[in-house]
Amino acid sequence: MPLRDDPNNDRKDPRPSVRPTSASTLVVAGLATAALSWLAISRLYGDFPTIPWLPGLTLLALAGLEFVAAVNTKARIDRRSGTEPVDPLLVARYVVLAKASALAAALFTGLFAGLVAWLVTEQGRLAEAEEDLTPAVVGLVGSIALVAAALVLERACRVPPPPPGGDPAEPGWAGEGAEQDTQEADG
Repeated sequence: MPLRDDPNNDRKDPRPSVRPTSASTLVVAGLATAALSWLAISRLYGDFPTIPWLPGLTLLALAGLEFVAAVNTKARIDRRSGTEPVDPLLVARYVVLAKASALAAALFTGLFAGLVAWLVTEQGRLAEAEEDLTPAVVGLVGSIALVAAALVLERACRVPPPPPGGDPAEPGWAGEGAEQDTQEADG
């Protein structure tokens, strides 16, 4: 039976698979949002209220929570002593959370990057620009931190490869030749 990632495999595997978040997707989303943010803020800045602190602080808090979840999940997946086994459904939920958070945080990074860039250029001309710069920088730092934490959480949810020559009785064992061993046992 050919493996899923085998390039010689002509048959499509009907099982769903989740691919890691692409860095290029995050960069493109962030850059596009930064450009749109720059355009919108340069034309409509006078119509906006002052930049609040809450979004940036919320992004920082979410980044912290996802980072803690990543460390905890990785320890549980690696079955470190003193940790309980991880629930596979929880890991699946964390993967979905991480993928969604990474993209949303990339969009917020673009938004705050465009905002910060415009505020820096207007700092000497507008008094409001100086007041809005600090909360915008906190938002930029929070959104970058959330992107990083989401990617760490996504990586922490990966199942480690089985140890070489591991015991087939262990859960999750799929060592080399596992199929041949099964066929020989049946045979």
